[in-house]
Amino acid sequence: MELSILLFCISLIFCWFFIKLIFNFKSSMKLPPGPAGLPIIGSILELGSRPNRSLAELSKIHGPLMTLKLGSITTIIASSPESAKEILQKHDKTFSARTVPDAVESQPNREATLAWVPPDNMWRNERRICNTQMFTNQRLDSVQELRHQMAERLVNHIRKQCESGSAVDVGRVAFATTLNLMSRTIFSIDMVDQEFEKAQEFKDLVWRIMEGTGKPNLSDYFPVLKWLDLQGVRRRTRPAYLRLHEIFEEQIGKRLEDRRNSGMNKEEMDFLDVLLDQCEDERSGFGRNTIKPLIVDLFIAGSDTSAATTEWAMAELLRNPQELNKVRQEIIEQIGIERPVKESDINKLPYLQAVVKETLRLHPAVPLLLPRKALNNTEIFGYTVPKDSQVLVNAWAIGRDSKSWVRPLEFLPERFIESSVDYKGRDFEYIPFGAGRRICPGMPLAIRLVNLMLASIIQPFNWKLPKGMTPENLDMEEQFGVTLRKAIPLVAVPS
Repeated sequence: MELSILLFCISLIFCWFFIKLIFNFKSSMKLPPGPAGLPIIGSILELGSRPNRSLAELSKIHGPLMTLKLGSITTIIASSPESAKEILQKHDKTFSARTVPDAVESQPNREATLAWVPPDNMWRNERRICNTQMFTNQRLDSVQELRHQMAERLVNHIRKQCESGSAVDVGRVAFATTLNLMSRTIFSIDMVDQEFEKAQEFKDLVWRIMEGTGKPNLSDYFPVLKWLDLQGVRRRTRPAYLRLHEIFEEQIGKRLEDRRNSGMNKEEMDFLDVLLDQCEDERSGFGRNTIKPLIVDLFIAGSDTSAATTEWAMAELLRNPQELNKVRQEIIEQIGIERPVKESDINKLPYLQAVVKETLRLHPAVPLLLPRKALNNTEIFGYTVPKDSQVLVNAWAIGRDSKSWVRPLEFLPERFIESSVDYKGRDFEYIPFGAGRRICPGMPLAIRLVNLMLASIIQPFNWKLPKGMTPENLDMEEQFGVTLRKAIPLVAVPS
């Protein structure tokens, strides 16, 4: 114990001298303004448990492009559409690399991920395969019946809860639905059973990763102290990664055995077959161990973000019953209740689409987007963003900017009716999926899925809050991770 304390003190002293050295070098640069911070730790304490909110408040004092010293790491935060455009469009190539949190480093073969590697050849190959084999409109159209089946199963599950008089954990059933959709798309199997009983393990694994990755972590701010893992983030996150790798390795092993024994039917190929075909080409860079991090990225992003958005949308509608009535009335008028909602119906439901857009404005799935890294010294608005600094874009703050939005804190879907503002990365006052070359590749699937799930659960049911709870006292607090989820899960009663 005494040796550990001594080593820790030596490390802190070394770190302090290291910070002073960097500070003296960078003091000649004109950095964006920001809080002075404390010796050694800088502004770490100002982040709090919800950095999206803390950084938004600090930007009101120091401006839309702001510098924070977080330990030994210089961090630049963009909190306005103009500063986001500079980073995500004008200087997109310069800021296309990532700073990688220690929690992400804890997973096997991190260099083969899609989300966290620089845009090298491996990244381009992964992105190309995802775009052409999963996320093109043609491919999404060809498997829309699968999404209809998942939506029907979701409705049937809620109907059973309704008949028994039970309340529904909206986030859990939405997560189970999105998880099964991803597993059917990639592996052609359901990861969770008809009653969604096994969904909780996956939900817990995914959230442990999301929370660990997004949580302020001393190992990220003082890289020389990584080996100590002072907050235990790596120790908590790595087992979740290993468990997901174990689950996916089992599926890969079964598929390889099936391919050896029975051959492969080209008409029944799923995404795993596409990846395994790549593995057979030595020039592709793909292998059995390198496709698992990609699958982990797809499962995490595909299941967690869409489920969280669906839960936030239902929470906002239950908090605003008149808006919920408008959505349901639109669905009944345009489609009726005799048949389920189909994806082809969504274009007839502009108010539903506006609800989803407004939800993404107030509750972007990734509030700070994923961190970027400056490859060179870059001038923005007369300030220098130094090479190797971490760059964060606060999409949460941008979506609530009063300069861009009227009554920005209110849930007003009407603002998107007949509005040309969209989430595709061209309107920088509204970037829930990011923008530029690293815009979320799964955006086309996410939008289709959230619209379909939301319409499917609103059409056949009247929803209300549990007895004793009113719209006014519905808890809307956030729990921060890479994604932003409801701190208290939404439970509602269908009838």
